[in-house]
Amino acid sequence: MGELGLLGANIQGYGCAGVSDVAGALITRAVERVDSGYRSGMSVQSSLVMGGIYEFGSPEQKEKYLPGMAKGEILGAFGLTEPNHGSDPGSMETTAREHPTKKGYYLLTGSKTWITNSPIADVLLVWAKLQDTGKIRGFLVDRKDCPAGTLETPKISNKTGLRASITGMIHLEECPVPKENMFPEVEGLKGPFACLNSARYGISLGVIGALEDCLARARTYALERKQFKGNPLAKYQLVQKKLADAATDVAYGTLASIQVGRLKDEGKATPEMISMVKRQNCDRALHNSRVLQEIFGGNAVSDEYGIGRHVANLYVTQTYEGQSDIHSRFSSAVMIQGSTH
Repeated sequence: MGELGLLGANIQGYGCAGVSDVAGALITRAVERVDSGYRSGMSVQSSLVMGGIYEFGSPEQKEKYLPGMAKGEILGAFGLTEPNHGSDPGSMETTAREHPTKKGYYLLTGSKTWITNSPIADVLLVWAKLQDTGKIRGFLVDRKDCPAGTLETPKISNKTGLRASITGMIHLEECPVPKENMFPEVEGLKGPFACLNSARYGISLGVIGALEDCLARARTYALERKQFKGNPLAKYQLVQKKLADAATDVAYGTLASIQVGRLKDEGKATPEMISMVKRQNCDRALHNSRVLQEIFGGNAVSDEYGIGRHVANLYVTQTYEGQSDIHSRFSSAVMIQGSTH
């Protein structure tokens, strides 16, 4: 991906492609058509970690990490979700306290879970509460600089979805991090939410790619599979309706995401717009993939047909970076209270 210029593609400079937000999202659509796990690994590297460094990092942090990350030589992970706090990141328990004897250092303690790339990441963007103020700050934890026993990143095995991506945990135990590795200004949830907004936009078009592959596979199967007097399944109206419904949601979802992307490129997109297309497209992609799966009958259980893999993956995309019900709550709150912009 680094050789192709796909990592951090919409970042200007630092060896990145510098394309528009719409073009970046079209990249996620193409990658996710293959598998959501590939897109997930790319999104974490590009939107969450590189995007966070580009948006909030110091000039030194940008120069140190972004060129290598753009080439895929430095791998990143984003540590926000905790074992006890998923949809409620403001209640995080991970803390950072000033080192009692080593001036200019913080000691990070806590755990993060369901972290894409963590077992193989070179740098981990970890969000933690300062012990003395309670303010949430972002820290770039460089694995090579962590003393033995202070950082562990075990892999989470036996997943039923996103099996093509590597997922793990982050365990920090009095892990020393220099002050220059802390984002210099951003405080609170503004930092992680800004990163998530960028990734959510990419997901909104990425899941359409997965649904497009489901639709293509289902159409091919319906034309080739013959039942009842040698007729192809595609001849029957119940099957035709499944295909038509999915094609409609592909078209509407694509157009909605591209419009939001154009507004994002113009600096006019609001968080509620991104939340809406992320929720709607993830919901419709999951629903339609499950319905299209029915066309395959018992064969859908086999990996040979690929449809079941997409269904399992799309359940995850509906859940991470803001579960569907959380996004619906946000949208309704904006309707009642007014825009967040």
